[in-house]
Amino acid sequence: MAEHARPTNSMPATAIGTNREAFALREWGLLASIAAIWGSSFLFIDVGLEAFRPGVVTLARVTLGVVTLAAIPRSRAPIDREHLVRIALLGVIWIAIPMIIFPVAQQWIDSSVAGMLNAAMPIFSAAWATILLRAFPGWRQMVGIGIGFVGVMAISVPELTDSSASATGVGLVLLAVLLYGLSANLTVPLQQRYGSLPVLLRAQLAALVIVVPYGLLHLNGSTWAWKSALAMIPLGALGTGLAYALMGTLVGRVGAARGSIAIYFVPIVAMALGVTILDETLRPFAIIGTALVLVGAWIASRKES
Repeated sequence: MAEHARPTNSMPATAIGTNREAFALREWGLLASIAAIWGSSFLFIDVGLEAFRPGVVTLARVTLGVVTLAAIPRSRAPIDREHLVRIALLGVIWIAIPMIIFPVAQQWIDSSVAGMLNAAMPIFSAAWATILLRAFPGWRQMVGIGIGFVGVMAISVPELTDSSASATGVGLVLLAVLLYGLSANLTVPLQQRYGSLPVLLRAQLAALVIVVPYGLLHLNGSTWAWKSALAMIPLGALGTGLAYALMGTLVGRVGAARGSIAIYFVPIVAMALGVTILDETLRPFAIIGTALVLVGAWIASRKES
């Protein structure tokens, strides 16, 4: 994974990528890898929750993510002290809080639904980009994001009307995705200056400081099962380590709004695994909604206007 050269000038405050053309093979490859890894993460969370309380799942995945990134020499490249506070903020809102939220939310909703709700990220990312840059995305991106929004509504509304428990789970996931959208914008200039690996390692170290006490608190009431323990390895090493680095690279190349459409493909993987492995059921609206977010993703991936 190539890293961007570090310039000598100050870091720009931008969420615009270095490549504004239509996605090429490299961008689609990054996107597919992210979708496959994060789409399967919800399954691994469900398996982990069979034996572990939510805090233990969170602590395990962040710890393994840090270990994975620290093993890559390029992750230890220096970063200017003036940017460490911003990276620590990313560790809180991009990693710690969402990773605390997801295992809690999945006590009330299926893994496939959690995956499908992640499709709201491009909408939130574009909204944050508009606020931070004070400029709207191009018309293709707006149309694609709008179609994706309709799809997300088709997925989430039946769950919201099902029960108060489902509504709580949906609300928690959407809060996490809102933070993902903000983080995608904040990480772009950092990634363009330092590359994704050094930024991600330090952000995950900041997140680890937060989740350690939470995870230790949840040791009480957890049990041991090899199945749940083994599920933490791909969840942490891939879902928290590699996938975040790939996402940082993608948004650095194509911008936060377009890069976040990788999340549109997460529901497909989450749905397939939830149905085939966990015997979860799908509502017809969920399938229709997923089709809409895929159409929106394709439109938003075109050359920026």
